[in-house]
Amino acid sequence: MALLAVAALAYPAQAAAKSCTNGYVALTFDDGPNAATTTGLLAALRDSRARATFFTVGSNIKTNPRLQRQTQAAGHWIANHTWTHPDLTGLTEREVFTELVQTQLATLKVNRTWPTLFRPPYGATNPEVAATAKALGMTQVLWSVDSRDWAGVSTDEIVERARALEPGGIILMHDGIPTTIAAVPRIVAELSERGLCAGRIAVRGGEPVAVKP
Repeated sequence: MALLAVAALAYPAQAAAKSCTNGYVALTFDDGPNAATTTGLLAALRDSRARATFFTVGSNIKTNPRLQRQTQAAGHWIANHTWTHPDLTGLTEREVFTELVQTQLATLKVNRTWPTLFRPPYGATNPEVAATAKALGMTQVLWSVDSRDWAGVSTDEIVERARALEPGGIILMHDGIPTTIAAVPRIVAELSERGLCAGRIAVRGGEPVAVKP
């Protein structure tokens, strides 16, 4: 309840704002928490009055538990991005399970929550990976728009790619990339101009989509 109250205070206008009349999209950030960049990313989101889903890596949670707690306390949603960020399609079923469950347990320890969303690194998945995630109570989440920040594109290019977002869409971005942090205020501002807001990810018709927080 305390975390929900903090989030409500931090983002009082977004849920009812006229800028949300055309719906919601999901801002997602993979690979954190990162000691060099997560604080800056959280600040950019706070100043933009936007919430996001963080697909965090278990080994990074272990290294940076304070940042992991701060991410949740800031009103963002925490999701699973494996323990060591491998290509899960090259692992055995037992190895996939270990990657996912270790991260679940690390998140439970630090955040006192059990994530219900999971993203496979590189988007590399197969029916066995999806089934393992489901067995652990998670829905697999990919994306509708790739910012390509991982490829070293500029802030302008990240903002341009975000313009392809449609209601219910999900954009892939990454913690740890300065150009991405710089793009956040511009992305949120342009979404608002289009009547779109940053929402949470839920399952509708069997597919993950962005909905009202």
